Parts: sequence; C-alpha cells; structure tokens
Amino acid sequence: MSFLSTSLRNTIAPITEHVETPFFIYDLDKLAAHLQPLTAQNVVKLWYAVKANPLSRVIQTLDAAGFNFDVASAGELNQVLAQGVSAKRVLNTGPAKSKRQIAHFLKTGVRTFVAESINQVTWLQEAAARDQITLRILLRVQLRWPDGEKNPLGGDSLTPFGLGCEEWKSLTLASFPNLDFAGLHIFQWGNMLDTKKLSSLWSQMVPPLRALADSLEMNLRILDLGGGLGIPYTADQISLNWPQLLDTLATIKATSGVDELWMELGRYAVGECGYYVNPVIEQKTNYGHKQLIVAGGINHILRPAVTHQAFPSEILRHSEAPTEPFLIHGPLCTALDSLGQHTLPGDINEQDWLVFSQCGAYGFTESMPYFLCHELAAEYVMQHGYVECIRQPETADFYLR
Repeated sequence: MSFLSTSLRNTIAPITEHVETPFFIYDLDKLAAHLQPLTAQNVVKLWYAVKANPLSRVIQTLDAAGFNFDVASAGELNQVLAQGVSAKRVLNTGPAKSKRQIAHFLKTGVRTFVAESINQVTWLQEAAARDQITLRILLRVQLRWPDGEKNPLGGDSLTPFGLGCEEWKSLTLASFPNLDFAGLHIFQWGNMLDTKKLSSLWSQMVPPLRALADSLEMNLRILDLGGGLGIPYTADQISLNWPQLLDTLATIKATSGVDELWMELGRYAVGECGYYVNPVIEQKTNYGHKQLIVAGGINHILRPAVTHQAFPSEILRHSEAPTEPFLIHGPLCTALDSLGQHTLPGDINEQDWLVFSQCGAYGFTESMPYFLCHELAAEYVMQHGYVECIRQPETADFYLR
C-alpha cells in the first residue's frame, strides 16, 4: 500500500529541486474533504485539539469546516484568535492552568473550561467572581480500569489529567456560584483504531460518570469523551469507520441521558493530510544491516522515538530496484534519533528524498528542533492546485543568542 498518490509526488518533486533541507507539506483540499462528513451530523459537537497541528492555514480550514477549538496554552489560544475565531468557540483544556493563564483566557473572552483539580475550580471561581461573569465548567475525571486493565494513556500509573471520582466527590458545587458545572470530561487513551474497543470503553465509562454526577447533584448536560481516534501508520492497519462510530456515539448519548456529546479530535482530524519530506544523506551497511542517514530526524518528528511506531516512508522517485529493509536514522548525536525500519528500493542514494506520510498531526511542533542546532523545517500547504510556503526554513542563527 502506498500513502502517496502520483499527483502528490508530482507536487512535491519540484519543491525538492529548489530546497536542500527537510520540509512539511499539508494537503488542505484533502483535509477539507475529510472534515466534511465529520461535521455533517448532529450527534456530537466537535472541537479541534490544536496541539495536533497549530499551523494557521490548518486552523483556518477547520474553522471553515465548522469545528470549535480546544486549546491548552496561551500560545495556542493566541494562534486560534489570530485566525479570526471567536473566543466563544474555544474550550480550555490541559493540566496546567495557573491563575495568570486563567486571567488571560478570561480577558480574551473564553468562558468554557475543563477543570483538572479542586484548586483550578477554586481559581476559576475567584476569577469569575472578580469579573462578575459566569463560566461553563466540565470536571475532568480520571478512571481506574478494573481487573488490572491498563489505562491506555498512563498505564497503571497516575496521570496529571483530572481527578478520580472519590476526589471529586469532596466538591460542593453550590460553593461556586459563578461556575455552571455543565458536565464531565473523560479521556484516557490515544490513537485507537478498534471501533468495538472504543464502544466498550465508552460504555464502561457511563455508569461511574452518571454516579459521580448524581453524587455531586450535578445536572449532567454535557459529556465530553475527549479524542483518541486513531489513524493507520502501517499498511495492515484498518481505518476507523466514521458512520459506525456515529452509531456508537448516538447510543452513548442516549444511554447517558445528556443533552450534548463533545469530542476533541486532533490526529483523526488532520493526521492524514500531512507529509514530511526528507533528503537522504547516505546509505551504508553496518553489521549486515542496511542503514540510511537522513537530514532530519526527531528534531522534526519526535513521535517515532516516543511511541516506537514509525511514520510510513516511501522514496519520492520511481524505482524498479528490488526492495530491502533499511534502518533510518536522523542527524542527531543520539541513538534515540531513529525513524524506524522501512522497506525501500535498494538503489536509494544521496540524491534521493524520502516522504513520510500521516504527518499532519504530531509533527514539527511535537519535536525537539533545537538539539544540535540543525535547520528548522519549512512548512508548505497545497490548495486548489497551488503550493505556498507558510514558514521558511531557518538556520540556528534564527534562535541562537
């Protein structure tokens, strides 16, 4: 299976004739087409998790499609507002909400927050009372899974996301008159590709969440399921079926008795529209293994080192040479800079470029760009037959002082 179409190869090839360093390119037409069926329904309200890719043109495309925006920092908020998005369509998530950050969000007009702790509830009340406003609040719940089943985000360990049901039960909602406790937020997994597994997880969550709402005497109007919808990174993985997911979500909505279901999609919204294009430095054989050294690595795409799952990779040019397994390594002076093992034509050489697919999410802004002072990757978009460079490549002189 190839993730690259002929037209995409023909679009990328001319760029490589004029640049020497790695770059990202995003297909905004493909993105818009993917988003259309996601928003053409009334089962679930969709928010875009900006952490996945905060590029301006990506945000603009999601805005045009009807998404709202989940931001977890002042920087993400400022980027979203700079694209003309109303603060009324912003949801503030993230485990670290300081008093200063809360004040900044309120000043810009944000009124919807996911509270991760009792401290945050207290600080939100203090800020709302000071400004004489009412805030809409969702409490984030961290569930423990029965029978030793691992929490897919945090294993058996605690995570910083929200509190357990027992901890939240100590809260007296009436003590916070400026806060409208509208719902509960639950999200504990990432990159799920199994619709049945998702359905099972969601179904398991409803009873303890309803019980918590009843204990708190909360009018549970909103249930936020977070994100976690996955995309395939290998040819043998099967994509999620959105219509089937909607059927499951409709059942969850009816079972939970809420007015609204929310989800914050990141990877599932934008992951398949992005590509990372990377020049080959050399091929070599070491201890019987073929290796490729490439110009960019985890300084541009960190995910392979974090998840031990590579982005799919293909050679840009056409080759009839027999394929072989290659271990691909980036330019950093650490063994962590590995982009995985890939099957590629054996005649690959220093004139070639590799294209890594599924890089629309968790690409450059998740990376470690400053280590070893290599160039920052450029970012391009293609839309309506035109290619535009949104951010030029930058040398270390750009940021070193």
